Amino acid sequence: MLYLVATPIGNLQDISLRALEVLKSVDLIASEDTRKTGFLLKHFEIHKPQVSFHAYNEQRTVGKLIMLLEEGQNIALVTNAGTPGISDPGYLLVKAAADRGLEITGVPGAAAVILAATLSGLPLHSFTFRGFPPHKPGARRNFLAADVESPHTLVYYESPYRLKAFLADALDVFGDRQASISNDLTKLFESTRRGSLLQLNQAFADENIRGEYTVVIAGKSDQ
Repeated sequence: MLYLVATPIGNLQDISLRALEVLKSVDLIASEDTRKTGFLLKHFEIHKPQVSFHAYNEQRTVGKLIMLLEEGQNIALVTNAGTPGISDPGYLLVKAAADRGLEITGVPGAAAVILAATLSGLPLHSFTFRGFPPHKPGARRNFLAADVESPHTLVYYESPYRLKAFLADALDVFGDRQASISNDLTKLFESTRRGSLLQLNQAFADENIRGEYTVVIAGKSDQ
């Protein structure tokens, strides 16, 4: 059985009882970062072998994990934080396992996209998760422009190194729509700021940008 196990995005107490049971019971844990997962396992006194499974070795490691699954081993897939496969490794392994008819199940839990969206104050009857935008300015603006006419609330992840550039491009592309920016969700200094894109650009102009950010922007019909 392949278990897709969601892990906390900040506060370790957000892990589910079922996730702990699964991590204790599997034969192997495939981890995006074995050091970070090791900290989590140590905190909950779980002693299980790990194998590294990240964006740079995902393709060559899938075959090894599929072989172990076919031999009857139980494997838990975890990422650094949140739900496997959401802007993190997981898709290739899940597809390979599904193609071979292997059993797959999920242990639900934290996902920054869901928490940030619910905290945004924007309509959530439908929303589109767009993940991380491209790094280069031109590609990023084209990426944003693809959703200018979308009526759905839009959700993006962005790094601290490109947040200000992203906000400037979002204002230029979308105009002054309502938005929210969440940072360090579930951690000690968690914050969510709401306002227009112009206001948020101004608010973050002199901000010390640290941590990971989730940006939620209103769809066209919500103006």
